[in-house]
Amino acid sequence: MPTIGIKRDLLFQALGKTYTDDEFQKVCFEFGLELDEVTTEKQMLTKEQGDSQLSAGLSEDVIYRVDIPANRYDLLCLEGLVLGLKIFQGIIPPPQYKVIKPTDGSVEKLVVKPDTEKIRPFVVAAILRNLSFTQDSYNSFIDLQDKLHQNICRKRSLVAIGTHDYDTIKGPFIYDAKPPSDIKFVPLNQTKEFTAADLMTLYSTHAQLKQYLSIIKDSPVYPVIFDSNGVVLSLPPIINGNHSKITLETKNVFIECTATDLTKAKIVLDTIVCMFSEYCSEKYTSEYVEVVYPNGTTEMCPELGYRTEVISVHRANKLIGISESSTNITNLLSKMCLKSELQSDSKNIKVTVPPTRHDVIHACDIYEDVAIAYGYNNITRTLPNTNTIGEQLPINKLSDLLRYPIAEAGFTEALTFALCSRDDISTKLGIDSIDKVPAVHISNPKTLEFQVCRTTLLPGILKTIAANKKMPLPLKIFEVADVVLKDAQTDVHQRMYKGRLLGKPWFTEDLFDLTRKRQRFYFKYKKTGLERDYKRYKEFRHLVAKSVIVAKRDYCQRMTDDDYKKVGARNERRICAVNCNKNAGFEVVHGLLDRIMLLLEVPWSQARSNIGYYLAATNDPAYFPGRCAEIIYNGSPIGKIGVLHPDVLSKFELTNPCSAVEFSIDAFV
Repeated sequence: MPTIGIKRDLLFQALGKTYTDDEFQKVCFEFGLELDEVTTEKQMLTKEQGDSQLSAGLSEDVIYRVDIPANRYDLLCLEGLVLGLKIFQGIIPPPQYKVIKPTDGSVEKLVVKPDTEKIRPFVVAAILRNLSFTQDSYNSFIDLQDKLHQNICRKRSLVAIGTHDYDTIKGPFIYDAKPPSDIKFVPLNQTKEFTAADLMTLYSTHAQLKQYLSIIKDSPVYPVIFDSNGVVLSLPPIINGNHSKITLETKNVFIECTATDLTKAKIVLDTIVCMFSEYCSEKYTSEYVEVVYPNGTTEMCPELGYRTEVISVHRANKLIGISESSTNITNLLSKMCLKSELQSDSKNIKVTVPPTRHDVIHACDIYEDVAIAYGYNNITRTLPNTNTIGEQLPINKLSDLLRYPIAEAGFTEALTFALCSRDDISTKLGIDSIDKVPAVHISNPKTLEFQVCRTTLLPGILKTIAANKKMPLPLKIFEVADVVLKDAQTDVHQRMYKGRLLGKPWFTEDLFDLTRKRQRFYFKYKKTGLERDYKRYKEFRHLVAKSVIVAKRDYCQRMTDDDYKKVGARNERRICAVNCNKNAGFEVVHGLLDRIMLLLEVPWSQARSNIGYYLAATNDPAYFPGRCAEIIYNGSPIGKIGVLHPDVLSKFELTNPCSAVEFSIDAFV
């Protein structure tokens, strides 16, 4: 979600009203935005750089940082935000944007050459006449371009914006692609002429521009726009020419957007034109530019197109959970810059979507705007008609309850990958072959690191410790997560119960065809009113009802079939903890095991009976001989505890001794 920074005093001046911070936060929330932070330029730099001396001399003006929805490109600048808020508050009506031809009737041209197909094939353009820039509006003009470049333009890879002082250049303009050595011009804020190849070197260390060089650097031709006198306007997507640089004295602006995505280029152009045409002497107007493509087709830009959508009043109320009249919903939409008109039947509303609202692509977007204008806090809370009450799985609840006391014992939780390499669970743990491990294999692994599902949590924790060897000792890491084990006798849980079908997985293609035929006869009967059509409809309705019963029965049978249920693998929830220190510290993990068993109210079985838990000596290649034990719970082994073998540690690139405990907690649920 992009964030814009706006000077508070300028904002209040444009709104014609002063707010407290809390009041403005409420205004933003009602409009569907969020006031993220109240700060100053000095505070922001100090926060970023951590050095108050670097911020000396910066402005102390209060800045509001507002979070904007990612697709609301019209709100990325002061002008758009102020316009939207004023319309929302009913201060002004939505403006009418229009494109006009020059008074002399001669439309400016931008000619596209065939070689542009090799690099950036599309371009759109527009002209803003008789602008009046102030320092603040000029800064906003530049900031909007930066925000668009970072947002919809995807860091200039899809669209690159160029703005020029129209009075310093002469059309018709040419958009071409040439070898880097053939392009020479003075770039923005430079005094020396460079070739395009030289600019790649010049800007390779530039803080802002170096990130864009890779877009065209390896191409045999670079895109370039120049005027009829051969003056280079821009080298998109890198830099504009200094000759056509915009200043505060600029009155007429030529805007061009080169792109690999024509649709996004048009959205970007519409946004810039709509936002800053308010500074034109004739407000909200722009001038056409004719783009001539190599195949002879022409396109008039900008489009600034208005389109209409028809929405249902009933559906709006139902989706949002309100009960408003059609007139009220019409007024709510008008607050969101969507001019609305009630249809003659009073059941539908015709909504006009302006060129500033490219985020509206479907009727559901309009319903969302109704909800925003109505106010989410004003919607009455109700319980849903369907039973959607659920609860946490017992194994997950137990896992969450155990995480806290383990952390309180001084261990830090890790979250490692569920997939690992074959070596991680076999040779690195002292096992000769992966065939001896009950592992589930990935059929087509993308990398060597993700070949199998883990059968133990130990490798992931050891790799975590290896990646943090520079941290001070002791390193005490734990994880509570699932492992996957091969098990030919494992059944899936029955997911289908009679009368509780989730979705319609039983809905076959034949049944779908029957319902379509039933629907056709129903509409035919409604149209003709003939008795024979009604009989045919009833026949198909009866047939569909019988087919549904059969389909559900067959599906339930398949779901409970033994062959279907056997998947050959199961998940097992485990706890694994490792203590890494200058000595193994077996007592640390033993103490952790005792603490967990105490919390689970499992007694120590001194007599080694089938009630409680105890340790039994065992051998495991991952552990030091004579320093490994099985954890026995109610007579069954659930895990192991011990000191890890030095060979295992060396294979995981660890130099300090480690002790570990790992056991299953499924038996405690």
